[in-house]
Amino acid sequence: MIKWKQDSMKLPSFGLDFKNPDFVKYAESYGARGFRIKSAEELKTTVAQCLDSVGVNIIDCPIDYSENVLVLTEELSERTARL
Repeated sequence: MIKWKQDSMKLPSFGLDFKNPDFVKYAESYGARGFRIKSAEELKTTVAQCLDSVGVNIIDCPIDYSENVLVLTEELSERTARL
């Protein structure tokens, strides 16, 4: 969130590129089941599978943050009061 805000203000970013851990392996290391989603349809079936199972399930679902700029910067600025 900080990075896209800095990008929208044309400021340089430093130390903001973090990588996520492998959540599937992380879940498995604690005895849970881990799933990595690759499509919207796969998410639907995986959630149903997890709800029908016993135990802990972790779903790693990637998110496209490119919409943040559109929604939180451009559209939001059109809907807020300007001083």
